[in-house]
Amino acid sequence: MKEPKVHVGILFEPQIEFILLNPYHINGMEISGKQVVTYNEGRILWNGRLYDELLFEPVNEATDAFELLDVTIGINFHWERKEDQRFLGSLKIIVENKKLTGINVIHVEDYLTSVISSEMSATASLELLEAHAVISRSWLLAQIHKNKEITESQAEYSAFTQTDEELIRWYDREDHTRFDVCADDHCQRYQGITRASTEIVKQAIAATRGQVLTSDGKICDARFSKCCGGAFEEFQYCWEDTPHPYLRKQRDFRIFNPKTCDLSFEATRPGGGLPDLTDEQKAETWIRTSPPAFCNTTDKKVLSQVLNNYDQETTDFYRWKVVYTQEELSALILKRSGIDYGQIIDLVPIARGTSGRLWKLKIVGTKKTLTIGKELEIRRTLSTSHLYSSAFVVDKEDVSPEGIPARFILTGAGWGHGVGLCQIGAAVMGEQGYKYDAILLHYYIGASIEKLYD
Repeated sequence: MKEPKVHVGILFEPQIEFILLNPYHINGMEISGKQVVTYNEGRILWNGRLYDELLFEPVNEATDAFELLDVTIGINFHWERKEDQRFLGSLKIIVENKKLTGINVIHVEDYLTSVISSEMSATASLELLEAHAVISRSWLLAQIHKNKEITESQAEYSAFTQTDEELIRWYDREDHTRFDVCADDHCQRYQGITRASTEIVKQAIAATRGQVLTSDGKICDARFSKCCGGAFEEFQYCWEDTPHPYLRKQRDFRIFNPKTCDLSFEATRPGGGLPDLTDEQKAETWIRTSPPAFCNTTDKKVLSQVLNNYDQETTDFYRWKVVYTQEELSALILKRSGIDYGQIIDLVPIARGTSGRLWKLKIVGTKKTLTIGKELEIRRTLSTSHLYSSAFVVDKEDVSPEGIPARFILTGAGWGHGVGLCQIGAAVMGEQGYKYDAILLHYYIGASIEKLYD
């Protein structure tokens, strides 16, 4: 197959301002410089005329670039901010949800060069960068193929189930129907050529060009997160109930033998095996302690490879703690969910996944009781942005005679959903001498590495 192109949704605003830094083609014209497009009653207003869609194409794909102004990054995260960003490739403007959507159309390998630099530091080890190149490429192509299947079958996709007693919702890239992926953490963090890529990133992309992870003849849905907290989560506890054989439970800890790529378990050594973290008592013990794992590190050199400057604003991720007063928690849950539970009496764990992450949590209030899930819904409900993870236990303090706690203490593990590659764990493995294929096969169990195109 030929190298495909990807459509990336960058920003979603009533008005989009951008600068064509080189000559671009549109409707037989060649233009450059600053442009403004505005939403106008279901159409796009540009230079005094209305359009249904606009496509600005570079004269020279390899070098021509455009700049989008005031792009929001870290949407709904604690470090959300706006910045101007530059991109290679084409710029497509469409109408969507009574706003304009700016879409970058770009070759997969150019897209990946940015993703690797955006997701982590471009100074990371070559082995980590090569591993991330393969999983980012795999995830992207798997999503494009999945979206095509849904479109061709005209199947309805549901990420929401609700009864009087339960609200289960998950969030995935199927939210996007007019482009392949978005540019934020909802999909893969992509910021064009805003942050200059280093030679080592380009080397990692070139060395793995066209390589993907496969399982049972299909491209792997290669998910990844910042820190698994010492144990891998399984796909079905975060998204739809479709287990993947390569996204299975496992401990993020292995015998070190990079020369032979020995990936056998540490089960014969103390603490080597993974407890059944779907069991509440075992999950609580796991979360309240700090068992050894690849991602259990405070090494600033390693962390600087994975975390960009704004990610380094988060210092505690392997094990963390959040404290809420009754007033704070009840107001927060009301604001984030739109549901008035009254005063919060309890947060009751109902079901956990294989990493100890809650995928069902019962919120007990004086006015209402409801079980919510899955993991991201729980994290969104219990934080002004996103709780680090849903692997947490709850302590209540100063409970009144009426049973109303004055404070809630959430003690948790990991950062993100914990499915697939653990970026911090993979960084540690790279520093310890593991090759990129050994890193990949540690996190994607039983998968194979294949080359799709040259």
